[in-house]
Amino acid sequence: MRFSSRSARQLALAAGVLSFASLTACNKGGGDFAKTKSGIEYKVFKKVDGKYERREIGPDGDPTYKNRVGKFLMGYTEYRTGKDSVLQNTRTDMGMAVPMPLQELKQKGMPDEALSLLQPGDSGVFRFQVDSLIKPKSGQAVPPFLKRGGPFVQMFVSTTPKLATAEEEKAMEPELQKRSMAAQIKKRMASPDFQKQVAGQQQALKTMLGTSKVAEQMKKDDALLQEYIKKNGLTMQKTPLGVYYQVLKPGTGEKPKTGQVVSVNYNGTLLSGKLFDSSDKQGHPIDFPIGLGQVIPGWDEGIAMLNPGSKAILLIPSPLAYGERGAGADIPANSPLRFEVELVAVQ
Repeated sequence: MRFSSRSARQLALAAGVLSFASLTACNKGGGDFAKTKSGIEYKVFKKVDGKYERREIGPDGDPTYKNRVGKFLMGYTEYRTGKDSVLQNTRTDMGMAVPMPLQELKQKGMPDEALSLLQPGDSGVFRFQVDSLIKPKSGQAVPPFLKRGGPFVQMFVSTTPKLATAEEEKAMEPELQKRSMAAQIKKRMASPDFQKQVAGQQQALKTMLGTSKVAEQMKKDDALLQEYIKKNGLTMQKTPLGVYYQVLKPGTGEKPKTGQVVSVNYNGTLLSGKLFDSSDKQGHPIDFPIGLGQVIPGWDEGIAMLNPGSKAILLIPSPLAYGERGAGADIPANSPLRFEVELVAVQ
């Protein structure tokens, strides 16, 4: 069973998951914090007749937790400093309910123990002393930004009424990885140095293509590709860098922009027709941020020409693929490549 982003949002809405703003309000009006034997301060709320009420927990924790070990709570978490500066928010970063593992408690006083106090559908506010999260014996110093934020770290958790099994969590992994990557790229793009880094990568590529050796190889590969196009009756367009592409099935929507995470199905072959790689081996599309050098330059260039839903053929000269080094035994040095691709989605 695979959870789509839409179904996850619908699950959260149907469950009436408590927003962090509402949870903050509950926290302020929810009385004093209770405290575990290990030192975690907490307030846990359950939904009763459409309203959230405080749920009391005994000093030995929730006795029903043993029945949930090995499964996953579904929901959202937000970490804040003691001064309410947000450190992480899975609701905004991921845009869907995420699985939180319920494990045997081998170490008390940590977030795992906090999650053990929650039943499906609960929401909770937890406070951890900063010094207890960064154990002195670990040899790690408390990061300065945590010290500046006060003596404790707050964790807000809002869950859905449904637990997930290990099999359901595994089915969610590709979507979670894609969303996590998109969130990381978004933060990276917010950096003042991001545009300089992208410009530097583009300039390095242009410099490489401008060397006499590579330019000669590009000329040789272009002749091979034109001969291949004519022989196979293809009707192709050429990108500024020299990638040939033919759209077999048009898509709709905007073409991906630098930094957006794309999902691509593909089959990669040599011009001889020998298959060297395929997304079928993975069982799902490959996800990567476009235009950031995470894949071969020919993919960054060629995939950017497609609309979501498009299927196309890409013919890539070797300097925009694996160049003179090749790739293992399957791709010899200086090999132009053919890819049949499908742009499944743009994040």
